[in-house]
Amino acid sequence: MIDHLKNIFRPITPKIVKKIYKFFRIDLEDYVLLPKRNLQYASDGLYTFNSADFRKDPLFKESYDLARKIDDDQLLSQNDIPWRMHVLYWAGNHAKNIPGDFIDCGVNTGFCPRSLMHYIGFKKLNKRYFLLDTFSGLDPKYSTEKELIGNKFYSTQTGLYEKVKKTFSGFNVSIIKGSVPDTLSQVKTPAICFLHLDMNAAAPELAALDFFWEKISKGGIVLFDDYGFKEHADQKKTQDVWAKKHNVEILSLPTGQGLLIKK
Repeated sequence: MIDHLKNIFRPITPKIVKKIYKFFRIDLEDYVLLPKRNLQYASDGLYTFNSADFRKDPLFKESYDLARKIDDDQLLSQNDIPWRMHVLYWAGNHAKNIPGDFIDCGVNTGFCPRSLMHYIGFKKLNKRYFLLDTFSGLDPKYSTEKELIGNKFYSTQTGLYEKVKKTFSGFNVSIIKGSVPDTLSQVKTPAICFLHLDMNAAAPELAALDFFWEKISKGGIVLFDDYGFKEHADQKKTQDVWAKKHNVEILSLPTGQGLLIKK
């Protein structure tokens, strides 16, 4: 309705338009009216007039297309997330030059780590990638009722572990099945350059932060997938408390992610 009214009344002065909106009982403060023809990016809750030229990069296209293929209509068919993946690829590209290995906690189909590996040329790096997941949804032992209700989808997937093993066959990868924090001790690495947290639950992510923090190299990356999303506010609260305790600050990104670079 907003767009329809906007098109009808475009030639009329702003003052008259406000009166018309008031007549229709539309509170302008509840809406952001953007001229769609000028938007450079509009997806995944992010709308901007600023450049999104990264989408034209051939390597980005290859990597994101690979992510879609691996996802197999599980998540990306419902939500197009190129800017989030752009942040992921940037973070991984930075981390590849830092001492240590890569870790993903919360893997699902593996489209994030696998496409990242393509983007950064992982096979040419002398690094290992650790992938941790239950592969059967959230563990009630480490999740709140609210988290379980909000993430029911992940418990309905079948054959996920076998698919992930096939996806990463031939790569220097350790796939660790089970719940965090129970499986954290299975990550055998002296140093970490990149930690990606996407478990959709506060307790496991906090446990992973506590366990891995001392091993993260100077300049290493921690990327929080859910940090800024309203439905994950409880995760953000626990992570902010953790950050303050460790005298660091998590950068909140408009993609919904959070970014931390260890000093």
